[in-house]
Amino acid sequence: MAESKRDYYEVLGIPKNADDSAIKKAYRVLAKKYHPDANPGDAEAEKKFKEASEAYSVLSDSEKRRQYDQFGHAAFDGGAGGGGGFGGFGGFGGFDGADMGDIFGDIFGDIFGGGRSRSSSRYNGPMRGANVRTSVRITFEEAIFGCEKEIDINYKEECASCHGTGAKPGTSPETCSKCNGKGKVMYTQQSMFGTVQNVQTCPDCGGTGKVIREKCPDCRGTGYITRRRKLKVTIPAGIDDGQSIRMAGSGEPGTSGGERGDLLVEAVVSKHPVFVRRETSIYSTVSISFAVAALGGPIRIKTVDGEVEYEVKAGTQTDTKVRLKGKGVPSLRNKAIRGDHFVTLVVQVPERMNEEQKEALRRYDDLMNGRTPKEESGHKKKGLFK
Repeated sequence: MAESKRDYYEVLGIPKNADDSAIKKAYRVLAKKYHPDANPGDAEAEKKFKEASEAYSVLSDSEKRRQYDQFGHAAFDGGAGGGGGFGGFGGFGGFDGADMGDIFGDIFGDIFGGGRSRSSSRYNGPMRGANVRTSVRITFEEAIFGCEKEIDINYKEECASCHGTGAKPGTSPETCSKCNGKGKVMYTQQSMFGTVQNVQTCPDCGGTGKVIREKCPDCRGTGYITRRRKLKVTIPAGIDDGQSIRMAGSGEPGTSGGERGDLLVEAVVSKHPVFVRRETSIYSTVSISFAVAALGGPIRIKTVDGEVEYEVKAGTQTDTKVRLKGKGVPSLRNKAIRGDHFVTLVVQVPERMNEEQKEALRRYDDLMNGRTPKEESGHKKKGLFK
């Protein structure tokens, strides 16, 4: 019964002054959400899909929309002089074929991963080539200060025989007869809701619009020859393990006049026996003797810039951390900015001592009366640290 039907504007969730674009957009969302192929066995989803399709069929047609706005549902059930019937929702009789092909091409593409995308591929238009990935191994120091490396890659060059056409010398690619050079073909698909038109890449020419009857024997119709090529790569100072350098235009060749893709060179940084890196900071551990820890004094610390001298404070405890400012990793964005080098000082306890050394420690212990240095500092008794 007509009176049991919901208002078409309510069904699509749009105001009565909505334009054609808003109507189409609203229906596209509902059709994708409730399409039976995306909701197999769901009777409620099927019902809502039909309801939305019916609403769109009327509101997307300017004449039918005018009649609906004037007479409501009665315009299509014979209750008003508006045209004597709707024309069959089951077969989408009220839809414009091209419009539905566009909408359902998107829906089926989203559901099944095929069909056409909303970006409307240009088919035989210029297409950029794919990016190529490779890697280069560098040392810890090379990652810190940058360097130049030479790498070998498989590089596709234009075939000298056919000049990139892929056709045998003396012949030329022909216009594809299946798509008439458009690179795309339209096909119809029968569903439980009627005939749906869709667009796909031409299977004969692969979207190029051209067919090669006689292939070039040198490149076998590809238009390109793969050769081993050496390239110089500039490694920037501060690059970290796993980061990549982009070399524009050194990737796969494009098609139909499209530009080449890029070459992405991933840096694989070798581990260092002394240093550990975390972002722009460097960490290391340095052992110092008990005497230096107790009395203080100069030590030599290895950094990526070479050895530097550092003055240890008297009474330094094991695991004390010191900072060497500006001795870390340069920033990739600004080479003038460098991180810091953090050093953990570990007091080394001797594992083997001769009798003279042992006796010296016994005398020290006697002078301390068995107390620790902290305990002794609270007494007036003189000892080693007087």
